[in-house]
Amino acid sequence: MADRVKFKDLSPEEKQDYRDRLRHSTAHVLAEAVTKLFPDAQLTIGPPIEDGFYYDFAVPEAFTPDDLNKIEKEMRNSIKANTEFSERETSRDEALELVRDNQYKVEILEGIPADERVTFCSHSDGAFEDLCRGGHMARTGDIKAYKLLSTAGAYWRGDENNAMLQRIYGTAWESRDAQKDYLKRLEEAEKRDHRKLGRQLGLFFFDPIAPASPFFLPKGAQVMNGLIEYVKELYGKYGYQEVMTPQIFNTDLWKKSGHLDAYAENMYFVEVDEREFGVKPMNCPAGAMIYAADSHSYRDLPMRLADFGRLHRNERSGVTHGLTRVRSFVQDDAHIFCTLDQIGDEINSFLQMLNEAYETLGFESYRLELSLRPEKRVGSEEMWDSAEAALTEILDASGVEYEAESGEGAFYGPKIDIFVPDAIGRDWQLGTVQLDFSLPERFDLEYAAEDGSRQRPVVIHRAMYGSLERFLGVLIEHLSGAFPLWLAPVQAVVVPIADRHIDYCHNVGDELESAGIRVVVDDSNDRMNAKIRQAQLQKVPYMLVAGDQEIEAGTLAVRTRTGENIDPMTVAEVSTKFLRQIAERS
Repeated sequence: MADRVKFKDLSPEEKQDYRDRLRHSTAHVLAEAVTKLFPDAQLTIGPPIEDGFYYDFAVPEAFTPDDLNKIEKEMRNSIKANTEFSERETSRDEALELVRDNQYKVEILEGIPADERVTFCSHSDGAFEDLCRGGHMARTGDIKAYKLLSTAGAYWRGDENNAMLQRIYGTAWESRDAQKDYLKRLEEAEKRDHRKLGRQLGLFFFDPIAPASPFFLPKGAQVMNGLIEYVKELYGKYGYQEVMTPQIFNTDLWKKSGHLDAYAENMYFVEVDEREFGVKPMNCPAGAMIYAADSHSYRDLPMRLADFGRLHRNERSGVTHGLTRVRSFVQDDAHIFCTLDQIGDEINSFLQMLNEAYETLGFESYRLELSLRPEKRVGSEEMWDSAEAALTEILDASGVEYEAESGEGAFYGPKIDIFVPDAIGRDWQLGTVQLDFSLPERFDLEYAAEDGSRQRPVVIHRAMYGSLERFLGVLIEHLSGAFPLWLAPVQAVVVPIADRHIDYCHNVGDELESAGIRVVVDDSNDRMNAKIRQAQLQKVPYMLVAGDQEIEAGTLAVRTRTGENIDPMTVAEVSTKFLRQIAERS
């Protein structure tokens, strides 16, 4: 499909295939341009990715913005030449001979079976050729819209023990209009970047002393605690009990749970009294220990145990990103121990609670994805068959649309992942509910059934936010930092127009604080307009302004962060209005 006019008529799968071929082709043109301008550069890999492509190069020095401009100009020459993309197959051994001077291509080929055929692609009338998986446009002139976006360091194959390469990111689209729309979304995403807003709003920061582990400042801690308090309210409504469990366990526990075999590379280990201990990356084994600490009957089930324990995962430095991928985090984690007959009701109840929470937090739509057995897993095939069938039956009966994805399940069981679109259309995986028949077997968990027999419970792992740190990062970007009144770290700023109004404003502040409203009095030397502007930049929901007229009337001029002016109100009226909004979480 080369005619962009017909692009809108393609199926979603055809559109994705077209864009993949387009971006793969553009990556080849990028690679050619770099080798022309930087003859010492060695090519490594250059795949299409979501919304674009990248190519990694082994070069002696990092690329600069000026370099990107020159590379783009050189790419334009290749595209104008409109030469044909031509693919040819060869044996692995012949390919090894062709790339023998490039250690990276050699390593790729050595990982391929000796009898497998490999593909090279050329363009510019054969002047440029690169090892690749195939799949290109017909000609370079089919690349209608492209742009190089940025450059960054990247370890070869994502391993920090390997050489540092230079990665160039770019984007390519079927039309200039499509690219223009994407670049607008990208610009909006940069404005909403939670890392930038986190600093601007005084919420959190990072320091190399604790890599990929956030420090939450008082305002950030207030928001985090607000999210937790809201979940605890829902737990009371939906019948959960909260527990607290240790941070570090003897390695024997992780062997028993299966984490040592399936998850060791993502764990931290310490030695205590000549014994090895593991810092917990997940709460589930601790939940199993609590269940096993007492005997249970069918009357005790379902047992819903919530644990806000802090978790640590040894994520590679190349994949950590702000709050959305950290090494230290808290989950709104819970484990439901129930009978087979209770699975459907429990999952439906959780989805109902999740829907209530997401609507309250401003996420009004989401989609479900059924994630099926991964290649690396524990448990028998029969167990996986039963678990996948149970989740499929529940989803089918609910009438909710969902997609099934092979290989994306947890190592101990299939799951339903919840994906939420944010204000600019990006999908985020937040909540999850996971079915686990393996944990009860491994920990020999039982309950006394109604007929007196001993039966295994089923474990449902579930979280609405998932990682609270990640959820907060997504929420900041979704709301552009403008939290609703109930969650805002500062709910109102009281602004005196002149120094003679400061005492009145402090009295107002004291009265609102005693009512439970988080308020700050700005008694700085700045002019009133500057104080209001600063409060708006800090995304404070309300500004309460007082001058001679307000003091005489015993009122306040009320202004919202969006610039809307509300009729003057007394302190009591402001307090009533705010407390009602906070109670309703509106």
